[in-house]
Amino acid sequence: MSFRQQGDHPGEVTGRPPVSCAPGVPVLRLCTLGLAVLACAMCVFVGSVSDRAVTTRFLATQPPAARLGREMASPGSGDKVPSPAQGVELGSPQGSTGSRGNSTDPAPPTPSHQPPPAPQCDAPPESRFDCAPDQALGRGECEARGCCYVPLPRGLQGGPPWCFYPPSYPGYHMGPLTPTQRGQAANLTRAAPTHLPQDISTLRLEVTAETQGRLHLTLKDPTSARYEVPLDVPRTGGQAQSPLYDVHFLPDPFAIVVQRRSNGRVLLNTSVAPLLFADQFLQLSTSLPSPLLSGLGEHLTPLTLDLNWTSLTLWNRDMAPHSDANLYGSHPFYLVQEGDGLAHGVFLLNSNAMVVELQPAPALTWRALGGVLDLYVFLGPDPQSVVRQYQEVIGFPTMPPYWSLGFHLSRWGYRTSNATRAVAQRMHHANMPLDVQWNDLDYADLGRDFTFDPQRFGDLPAMVRELHQGGLKYVLILDPGISSADPPGSYRPFDSGLQRGVFIKNSSGQPLIGKVWPGPTAFPDFTNPETQRWWLDSIQDFHRSVPFDGLWIDMNEPASFVQGSLQGCPDSDLETPPYMPGVVGRVLSSGTLCMSSLQHLSLHYNLHNLYGLTMANATHRALVQVRGVRPFVLSRSSYPGLGRWAAHWTGDVQSSWEHLRLSVPAMLLFGLYGVPLVGADVCGFEGDASEELCVRWTQLGAFYPFMRNHNDRPNKPQEPYVFGREAQAAMRSALELRYSLLPLLYTLFYRAAIAAETVARALFLEFPSDPSSRTVDRQFLWGGSLLVSPVLEQGAKELAAYLPPDTWYSLHDGQPFPSKGQYLLMPAPLDTINVHLRGGHIIPQQEPALTTSRARSNPFHLTVGLSEGGWARGELFWDDGDSLDSLETGDYSHILFLAGEAQLVSELLRVTDALDGLLLGGVRVFGVSSPPRQVWANGQLVRDFSYRTDTRMLTVPGLALPMWEVFTVRWAL
Repeated sequence: MSFRQQGDHPGEVTGRPPVSCAPGVPVLRLCTLGLAVLACAMCVFVGSVSDRAVTTRFLATQPPAARLGREMASPGSGDKVPSPAQGVELGSPQGSTGSRGNSTDPAPPTPSHQPPPAPQCDAPPESRFDCAPDQALGRGECEARGCCYVPLPRGLQGGPPWCFYPPSYPGYHMGPLTPTQRGQAANLTRAAPTHLPQDISTLRLEVTAETQGRLHLTLKDPTSARYEVPLDVPRTGGQAQSPLYDVHFLPDPFAIVVQRRSNGRVLLNTSVAPLLFADQFLQLSTSLPSPLLSGLGEHLTPLTLDLNWTSLTLWNRDMAPHSDANLYGSHPFYLVQEGDGLAHGVFLLNSNAMVVELQPAPALTWRALGGVLDLYVFLGPDPQSVVRQYQEVIGFPTMPPYWSLGFHLSRWGYRTSNATRAVAQRMHHANMPLDVQWNDLDYADLGRDFTFDPQRFGDLPAMVRELHQGGLKYVLILDPGISSADPPGSYRPFDSGLQRGVFIKNSSGQPLIGKVWPGPTAFPDFTNPETQRWWLDSIQDFHRSVPFDGLWIDMNEPASFVQGSLQGCPDSDLETPPYMPGVVGRVLSSGTLCMSSLQHLSLHYNLHNLYGLTMANATHRALVQVRGVRPFVLSRSSYPGLGRWAAHWTGDVQSSWEHLRLSVPAMLLFGLYGVPLVGADVCGFEGDASEELCVRWTQLGAFYPFMRNHNDRPNKPQEPYVFGREAQAAMRSALELRYSLLPLLYTLFYRAAIAAETVARALFLEFPSDPSSRTVDRQFLWGGSLLVSPVLEQGAKELAAYLPPDTWYSLHDGQPFPSKGQYLLMPAPLDTINVHLRGGHIIPQQEPALTTSRARSNPFHLTVGLSEGGWARGELFWDDGDSLDSLETGDYSHILFLAGEAQLVSELLRVTDALDGLLLGGVRVFGVSSPPRQVWANGQLVRDFSYRTDTRMLTVPGLALPMWEVFTVRWAL
């Protein structure tokens, strides 16, 4: 990798004539590759400002600002949740939307009478960067900021800004690069301050080529320590050799340009807009090489984002999924498909409130309300490599227990232990597979954690033991809010937590009291090591009474029914920063805690988005200690790294066809974020699900990595057994198909745990060079082998499914579909979900049963899809499904399956006693060119086999070949 500043080697000849994009704009040339990169790359710059004073400086070692006295909310003032539409407004007192056509100036003249813009202000509308995202400005106020003011015709209002940065806007000046132990560094200085409050005039740039495909850039205040996300990233030794990128710097105004070395493509170019760095406002913009952008969750979006002036707020919030709303998690990572099979990604490691503005140039702008700019660039070069490189930073996902891949059944409204028992019994009598029975908060005494209602759930411990005797597991819910209103000595979790100092404190040092289901509540500070020990003790004490198998942590954004606290919040810039992102509720403390709250590591202002992650970490670690086996944790709130500790579900989705459809991209995006164990509530959570919707959702849910049917209290029941006979048969068929495929699914989680491979996989990850796969988000893959094409439209009896370029076989009957990349119309009656096996792949299956514990002892079957050349391969990962550290200790079996030249063979890479007694019971081979004359298994003639000439499928049933030994199945044509 080369680090170059403009001005290095002043006599260097590039062989290219000078170029410019606007009169009077100087040309800056990057010399490394002789490529002219212009400071006026889009002839615009970007920035954001505010007129308000900031009184608090966020330093890691400085105590928070004192409480100023004026209360912002009275008790109960936050009970009403604003509509999602309110969340898109930026935070001026008048609810303005920045400078996009809402100024106090009169309407602009028509284009024919409007004077031409000044030379520095002639940027095309799609390439303007907003100079006033904080409030609407008129011409005088905009120009006072040093920005361009060019109104647009009425038809373009609401999109491009009227007030935007010119290319001449002053920025930071870059000093010389100097070598450091891990890379290079330089100081940046700003001669003239911006109009941002508490502008930071000196920055330290550090650049590290960490790996061949990973570049690390940081911008910090060298004079004062600032909050940084406490993510433990594995350090690399020295500079990477032969990196995939070149890095260039423009010194004045400072900018960074990252190019792909193989083709010179510019992936990151911050010269399109000025860098801004103030105490409560950090901003960085970049051009994008392609509009095919995915990520930046959690939002209700398609797989690829709309760049038409879209604003995405990252601020964890208890908000049922709606468009244009910040939801439960924050993932400041994006992946760009570059259009030719190549891809790159960018991760901004910052946990403060954040907005990412997308615009059709294409370009984007990061705006964060604190911390530092800690940027990782991942070069791929293919999309799956980008995902792996990202997860090398945030951590690979954990290996789940095998039983967690079965079917889960839950409802808010199983009001007694007997009602809960009856659900499991009715599932069994209906011959429906079920592995895990759940209880929502119904079980808890007065809604309090670590209790159970003595009247309605008095025999809860006995109920759990009965479930265990039937081969089922049990999961219950825990919220972070700990009841604080009980008489002293009557509720141990609060009493001991208060004594041990585990709760988040308000700005005066007392436990902050919010309001959740039990009433007044305190909130554990999971960044405090003592809190983690207290949480372990509380879980351990409760588990002695109720031997649950996993924990569901909800409301952990954290959520509160009042704004900030029952006592309100101090009047400070922490609570009302100069720039307010478009959060639901219009203030950061809406539906959560005061920003001035004190935690062990920092202010809640900095740590809010990490709350769910820290709770998941503590819960995972506690379950390891309490149960001694592989833990299962389900978390609603998320941040990068959650997949190391927990699964995720997509929250309170509606029982609607729209939310059925949008659950597919939601699942695929969390795969990119390193949380592969993910799914939506099957049949939906809010509202009544029709029979048809619930059947189709169960068919799709059978291919969610995490499959749970969950329902709200007021709704009609939606357990599979409540529907008609045909619907039950369709749901049973989908569940049995899932259970037959669990060996494959478990093997995919092994690949995720060791290599960061996605489980539920977007088509573009597997077919990056196929233009038609780039935006597909109504179909998906399991690994690289199975293509799932669910019905997502009401009343549909057939389906237009896209088959990427390859040979595909119907998993049902082996019907071949050679494809050059085309849509095919397929029958899709109510009892059918279309699933296709890709040629060249072998998948392990197992005869299904009503629980995973029973299915795991059933015979295996292999399904082989021969490629056009007549070969295929696959693998099986197998262990006891529950032990800790089986990967680390090598206590697992790993088998390869290879097919070619009319035979199927196994290769034992590692064998343990987990395979003892397990047999290969049958084989199906798709794509056998002609009827076999004979079949042999381990050299013995097999008489019971069949061949379908219409689909060219060979079936060999009735085998009994030990899986722990090498086997061969051969056929003669």
